[in-house]
Amino acid sequence: MCCFHICRLEAVQKGASQTVIGLIFGCYALCNLMGSLVLGKYIVQIGAKFMLISGLFVSSVCTILFGLLDKVPDGATFIILCFIIRSVDAVGFSAAMTSSFAVSTKVFPNSIATVLGSLEIFTGLGLILGPPIGGWLYQSFGYEVPFMALGCFLFLMVPFNMYILPSFDADPSKDSFFRLFTRLKIVLICFAIFTLSSGLGFLDAALSIYAIDTFNLSPGYVGLLLLGLSLPYCLASPLLGIVSDRFPSTRPWFMVLGGLFTATGFWFLGPVPILQIKSQLWLVVFMLGIIGFSLSMTAIPTFPEILDCAYENGFEEGLSTLGLVSGLFGAVWSFGMFCGPTLGGFITQQLSFEWAASVQGGLAFLAAFFLGVYFLCQRTRQERSPQIQTKRPSDEATHLLT
Repeated sequence: MCCFHICRLEAVQKGASQTVIGLIFGCYALCNLMGSLVLGKYIVQIGAKFMLISGLFVSSVCTILFGLLDKVPDGATFIILCFIIRSVDAVGFSAAMTSSFAVSTKVFPNSIATVLGSLEIFTGLGLILGPPIGGWLYQSFGYEVPFMALGCFLFLMVPFNMYILPSFDADPSKDSFFRLFTRLKIVLICFAIFTLSSGLGFLDAALSIYAIDTFNLSPGYVGLLLLGLSLPYCLASPLLGIVSDRFPSTRPWFMVLGGLFTATGFWFLGPVPILQIKSQLWLVVFMLGIIGFSLSMTAIPTFPEILDCAYENGFEEGLSTLGLVSGLFGAVWSFGMFCGPTLGGFITQQLSFEWAASVQGGLAFLAAFFLGVYFLCQRTRQERSPQIQTKRPSDEATHLLT
């Protein structure tokens, strides 16, 4: 987020269409998806610490190389190099994220949502500080400097993590992603994760150009505009994580309400053309705030809910299962980040930004609806099961007496 909204502006100047820009950002997510699945499955064999360190190194080098793309010729050469560097960067990112999620939950098994919510403070800070700093560096020093600065910062994290992180030993498990997907609850939660990441991917690919064209904003002000999304996310994530751990029964309804708020945010972001409401800057900022809050409301409970469901269905408690769940989370998130820019860019090019945002809102509503129906049915079954259990002893006693 620090630099890549700048890349979209450079890509337009290099002759890339909205659809191609969406594919460039979408390929990153697609390679991230494949990397998350493979690395999540073999995290024990590779080693969680080595996976994290190597992922940071690869991502830092690719970020620096991305800053040199303004030197290449316009057209096909620029586009091909964008695809190559972004694809390799995605594998490094998937390695770092899969291992970091698994390590965090391994170290703090009883406070997963709290830890993830606390970590999202730094994600939020990156979202808050990244766009304005990146926009300022771009305006002041040109295209290369933001990428060089971010790449060097990532590279400094390599020796730091080599020194800080311990090694984690575990035995490989025979469980698989396919077995995870046999549970309906996990499938529905994954669909909710998909809608969230799809919406974010769409905003990442289309919002900056829409804001510049509609409100005549400079790149620096576009970075400030994204504060409306990142600040509520940063503030809400740790609080919602604490509540989710202390009151696990709230997690399902956090996900449902979060999905409904997300749908509302996207429907009024454009707004929906059929409402015939004129797009205004204050409305965009307000809706981004709702989306940011609802994102944390939905995303924070998903990881512990998937993990609890896995343990309830016989998965071994250990690093291998944590790697599977981390890989699944990363893969589904990446799939949404692929579909969001690709489909959103196509709809924006063929119709408008407003219709593309409306589609994202519809997906979020469907996810909330399906989860709500599932949790209501689950609650009904739980209320009936004690009654059935209390009837069985009396029935058995009757048979014995007779």
